[in-house]
Amino acid sequence: MEALRLVTGELPDFPHLAELPDRGAGADLVGRTAGLLVDLHVDLTPAGWRLVPRPGIDQRRARDLLDRDLDALLEVAEGYTGPFKVQAAGPWTLAAGLERVRGDRAVVDPGARRDLGQSLAEGLAAHVAAVAARVPGATVVVQLDEPSVPAVLHGGLPTASGFGALPAVEPAVVEQELSALVDQLPGAVVLHCCAARAPLSLFRAAGAAGLSFDLALVQDLDAVGSAVEAGTQLLVGVVPGTDAPLPAPKATASRLQAWWRELGFPLEQLHTAVTLTPSCGLAGAGPGYARTAMAHVREAAKYLLPE
Repeated sequence: MEALRLVTGELPDFPHLAELPDRGAGADLVGRTAGLLVDLHVDLTPAGWRLVPRPGIDQRRARDLLDRDLDALLEVAEGYTGPFKVQAAGPWTLAAGLERVRGDRAVVDPGARRDLGQSLAEGLAAHVAAVAARVPGATVVVQLDEPSVPAVLHGGLPTASGFGALPAVEPAVVEQELSALVDQLPGAVVLHCCAARAPLSLFRAAGAAGLSFDLALVQDLDAVGSAVEAGTQLLVGVVPGTDAPLPAPKATASRLQAWWRELGFPLEQLHTAVTLTPSCGLAGAGPGYARTAMAHVREAAKYLLPE
């Protein structure tokens, strides 16, 4: 409840449903997303989350946490109008984080990936509807977190034993399966990856209406420029996600303006093309820093408005 009050208070124009992974199993990225799955079941083992034939206590706990969050949303955000964001692991990160019964990652099995994608699409659509029912004035935006995609593309995921690496997946396959999920979701979809090799062009080709990345790590400026020209919204991480000293908000805005000039676009376009965010969520931050970081990006954004 307090986290939602913080988010809606500090980010009144674009709040989100807070994730609090320190609550334990079922509140983490993979477990929370697994709680959305329809007709697929998972349980937590010493090695991590695993697909199982029947629902277990850990998946029920994940769903209970989501239900409690939606109840809190109804109390805190009643009467809100405007964009409102929810987050979940994307299909490739989910498949990379779940093991099959035989012990290998679901990401190596095309059939398992297909089933997960279809189940996640159905569960996310229901989740969006549940949020919209509690906050009728909200336009729900879905953010798919895909931190594992660079490792999927470059063969960097370890095997279950940890002694080897899984083979790389062709970019066309990654794009096709990601696009299949994006196409089934209602409303705008943002694809987020704060790795240095975030495949922004692939994300945009998969149908993303927005791209979320860390300004300090993004390398493919040509992909960023193409996204801007195509009208894709950029959600740019400009402050660390964990406790750290922050400059003045005006300095953050100046840094972003210098980057925008490097891209070759007029400053008058910046305030509509870019949304400022923390670099990669605030799960590792203390409450005081989380409040400071949210206030910082809100204040820095004001310096981007044309004079």
